[in-house]
Order: sequence, then C-alpha cells, then structure tokens
Amino acid sequence: MNCLFCNIVKKEIPAEVIDEDGETLAFLDINPRAPGHTMVVPKKHYEILSDVPNEELGSLFRGVKRVAKRITEALGANGLTIGINQGRASGQVVEHLHIHLIPRFTDDGGTSLHSVVHNAPKESLEAIASKIRGERKK
Repeated sequence: MNCLFCNIVKKEIPAEVIDEDGETLAFLDINPRAPGHTMVVPKKHYEILSDVPNEELGSLFRGVKRVAKRITEALGANGLTIGINQGRASGQVVEHLHIHLIPRFTDDGGTSLHSVVHNAPKESLEAIASKIRGERKK
C-alpha cells in the first residue's frame, strides 16, 4: 500500500508537523483553506472513522482536542470548523482517515457545515430515523 499520510507518519515525506503523540500526528494541510488549517491523522492506517477500533477513538479525539486548543490559542482564532470527509462522495481524496481543523476568524467569508451540501430529504424525518434504527415497515 502506498498511502501519502502513512508516508508522512513514517517521516518519508516531509510535512509541517505541529503535534505528535504515540497514536496521532497533526500537520498543516498543503492546500490550506485558512491560516493554520491542520489535519490530525491516526498513525495506524484506517480509511474511514468506522474502521477505527473503539479503544483507539479516545486517543484520536484527545489529539484533535489538544491540537484545536493549540491552534486557537496560537493564532487567535475566533472558532474552528472541524470535519471529516468520509468516502469519495464527500470529497475524501486520501484514503487515510484525517480530521480537518480549520481555524475560523470573524468575517473570514466562510459559512457553517450546513453549507456543504444542498440535498433536502424527500422523506419525513420519522421515516429516515426509522431506517437508521433498522425498524421494519409495518
């Protein structure tokens, strides 16, 4: 497997690393959407969030929390947009789970995550919830 982010984790490809512990690595995005746009990745290769074993989720999100605080304080950000593009349809290009932390500043021209997609459901919320819960139609 030739994974870009695995190669960054192994230090075979240079990156601007801003945080690292035993399980995670955080580095600046090479195509930043804002100053300080960072990605936090698990050091082990997982393609999507549901591939990560439950016992490793805590360390991943502790890394996200630590980096979020560091970015906000260092850059004086007014907020952060934190997100995961999971699967090609969502825009995931590198098939290694990565969590984007995008610093937000007052009047930066950005909007909320609600602006990412415009695909209103045709079914009721009740019908969709029933499908997700795995309930059968009566």
